[in-house]
Amino acid sequence: MPEFLLLALAAGLGVALVAGPLGCFAVWRRMAYFGDTLAHSALLGVTVGLMLDINLNLAVAFGCLMLALALVALQRSRQLATDTLLGILSHSTLALGLVAISVIGPGQINLTSYLFGDILATTKGDVATIWAVGAFVFIALAWLWKPLLAITVHEDLARVEGVRVSLVRTALMLLMALVIAIAMKVVGVLLITALLIIPAAAARRLSHTPEQMAVFASAIGACAVVGGLAASFYWDWPAGPAIVLGAAAAFTIALALSGLRKQPGH
Repeated sequence: MPEFLLLALAAGLGVALVAGPLGCFAVWRRMAYFGDTLAHSALLGVTVGLMLDINLNLAVAFGCLMLALALVALQRSRQLATDTLLGILSHSTLALGLVAISVIGPGQINLTSYLFGDILATTKGDVATIWAVGAFVFIALAWLWKPLLAITVHEDLARVEGVRVSLVRTALMLLMALVIAIAMKVVGVLLITALLIIPAAAARRLSHTPEQMAVFASAIGACAVVGGLAASFYWDWPAGPAIVLGAAAAFTIALALSGLRKQPGH
């Protein structure tokens, strides 16, 4: 197997494994649009990184984290609904990123690779970054698993039981920001949210417990990465969209299996 394909596989599996459990919380808490907002801010992070001549991965991660913290601060003011805030931040950061690209010169940035991902150009440094950040997010999720479940089921009850709701909710947003920052290389800005949401939505149809759903979501994401890269290698499909199509196929199968189980006699 060519080295570039092994590196792409390592990067894709690293993202899929950590995106699975995190995507479950995105599905349970209906945070899909939050992922889109962070993805749009990633493009702004890329342009700022180019303008300041700093590491682009760090610039994207920093931009996503700042946006997550800004959203938390705006939510506390309670002047606008969360979906309104997300709409304002999402489109404002996307527009600002596109304007910044026009300022630095469109020739200095391969916009297509950022919009649709460039996993086949993954380097050993990218793989190391993805697995290091992924391991940190995975450990943090394991540590926060019970409080996160508690605020997802009922925030007021969790607060009465002593859970620091605001702190836990902020931690979840920051972890999601980190995963989106590293996932941009795999599927691109436009499709990042799909890798979070679709495997988790498919796993929901097959699972009986939250822990089972998290494991299934990671497994489905990993299968989508393998299938997408295989389609890209043998049929010359664009890798990022092929991975998302693999996840969509898994969701369709899960939906069919769920329907069969609900039928009488099954």
